[in-house]
Amino acid sequence: MNKTQLIDKIAKENDLTKKQVAQTVDAMIAAIEESLVAGESVQFLGFGTFAVKEIAAHNGRNPRTGEVVEIAASRRATFSASKALKDKLN
Repeated sequence: MNKTQLIDKIAKENDLTKKQVAQTVDAMIAAIEESLVAGESVQFLGFGTFAVKEIAAHNGRNPRTGEVVEIAASRRATFSASKALKDKLN
C-alpha cells in the first residue's frame, strides 16, 4: 500500500474528503519526522515505535576493488513493531 492508497482507504472508511485525509497524513508524517530529527522517539501503543539509532564510524570494503573505506558516523530512523502487531502478523 502506498500513501495515495492509504489516503483513499481512510477517506472512504470515515466519510472524509481525500484532501482532509491527505492534510492529516502529511501533518502526521511531518510531526514524526520533526521528533526523529530532534532525537526523540515516537511510540504508537499497539503498533510500534519509531526511533533514531546512532551508527558509529566504521570501516567498510569496496566490493569491486577490495579497498578499505571509512564509513562516517550517521543517524538512522528505525521502526520496532509492538508485541501486539507481531502477534497479529504471526
